Amino acid sequence: MKTTFLTKILLISILFFTISGTAQGLSATQIDSLVQKTMSTFKVPGIAVAVLKDGEVVHMEGYGTRSLRDGGKVDENTLFGVASNTKAMTSAALAMLIDEDKLEWDTKVTEIIPEFKLYDPYVTSEFTVRDLLTHRSGLGLGAGDLMVWPSQNTTSKDQLIYNLRYLKPVSSFRSQYDYDNLLYIVAGVVVERISGKDYETFIKENIFQPLGMDRSAVNYNLLEDKSNVIDGHAPTDGKLVPVGLSFTAAANPAAGVYSSVNDMSKWVQAQLNKGKYGENLEKELFSEKQHREMWKPHTLTGTGKGDYNTHFKAYGLGWFLSDVNGYLEVTHTGGLLGIVSQVTMIPELDLGIIVLTNQQSGAAFRSITNSIKDAYFGIEGKDRITQYNESRLKYEKRADSVVAEVWRKVEEVQKKGKTGAEALSDYTGTYNDPWFGKVNIKLQNGKLRFEAKNAPDMHGEMSYYKGNSFVVRWDDRSLNGDAFAVFSLDREGKAKGFTMEPVSPMTDFSFDFQDLEFSKVK
Repeated sequence: MKTTFLTKILLISILFFTISGTAQGLSATQIDSLVQKTMSTFKVPGIAVAVLKDGEVVHMEGYGTRSLRDGGKVDENTLFGVASNTKAMTSAALAMLIDEDKLEWDTKVTEIIPEFKLYDPYVTSEFTVRDLLTHRSGLGLGAGDLMVWPSQNTTSKDQLIYNLRYLKPVSSFRSQYDYDNLLYIVAGVVVERISGKDYETFIKENIFQPLGMDRSAVNYNLLEDKSNVIDGHAPTDGKLVPVGLSFTAAANPAAGVYSSVNDMSKWVQAQLNKGKYGENLEKELFSEKQHREMWKPHTLTGTGKGDYNTHFKAYGLGWFLSDVNGYLEVTHTGGLLGIVSQVTMIPELDLGIIVLTNQQSGAAFRSITNSIKDAYFGIEGKDRITQYNESRLKYEKRADSVVAEVWRKVEEVQKKGKTGAEALSDYTGTYNDPWFGKVNIKLQNGKLRFEAKNAPDMHGEMSYYKGNSFVVRWDDRSLNGDAFAVFSLDREGKAKGFTMEPVSPMTDFSFDFQDLEFSKVK
């Protein structure tokens, strides 16, 4: 009996040690190796990673170079665009104002912004602050993003709010999930009108300064010190190159923040602490009541088991929510031109993971985040880098095949000397889309040119494809967003309007060409 009892104690001790060892996750050396392999596999110049566990930062490190053009080592204070990880800060700003009894989640938007108007009058009248944050407006994926993307667009916030009335819904109100950015911009305007401060100042004074996020800013151009900031990098014509900024300043409440893993760790810890911060958690950004509201499912986004036996997927207020391996996961990703990021929390494990990168491969941050999660879950034998790289390569191969076939047909037509029309001048003129604005199509050196008045990034040469269709090849090749222009003709065979659609299935959804409907004005 004594031997049996001791054996049981030994087995329990071994089991406890194993569980404890697993709960510690990957060692610093293992994370270093994971990140280096990820960078090599997905060709990412620079990455920063932080892991928070049980109220402590257990890993924080920068890897690689800030820029292939200017060099510089990535460290824990290197600033990256966190893109849509800004959205949770916008939600938090509203939560603070709600705690002050200045509005409610279900306050009608028109009570705060009387000029707010959507395509459907009923939806306009019923639209609440909560609806601004939950991606269930009825608008399509990325609807209207071409008012704030790419970065040289001149549309102001006031013009953007006015133009919302022209965006046609693709589903009924509150019935379907479709991710958007524009309504988070409207949410930022709500913050401004209720607080009496501009959005950027409010976030600085109520989130950055209290948490000690001293290097962060709500926009690249607001950074006080740009000596340690990354360049984004994008594959361009077969080569990885540094690229410019993505969204305009109008999009700050949706995707503007630049931060480091050091600063972001303070934000994530406050989230894990249900809004509390300070030496003894004696202070709070927002109440626990509002914390629960932000982490409560509002919009179903999908189902399916996936990698972690997931049963539900939803969106809260600025956060994606799901069950992973039996735990609640709270996460968000962010993407800019040449930059992607991910913040992940497993609150029941008091675990936070932050991955910031300066290349636009989502497979890279997924490989790192999920490998770290696997260790805490006790999942062994999964090579996430290989798994996600194989999926990426298959997807890219299919997309490259589609694009190559389009340009093959263009070259074939050009060799035969065909234009597809008796005269290219039949397509020239000024065209207007109600929310995007005017586009001039002109003849230059015997070829058509596309020039958007409000979006100087979107200038390019048009090549005949077939029928009444052309392919627009943007001058800025880093955009990776070439598009079809499909013309409609009047009875005389002259163009009277056109629609657009992306050439590649990998085109970023913020090129919402499908929402454009141009009519000729002269």
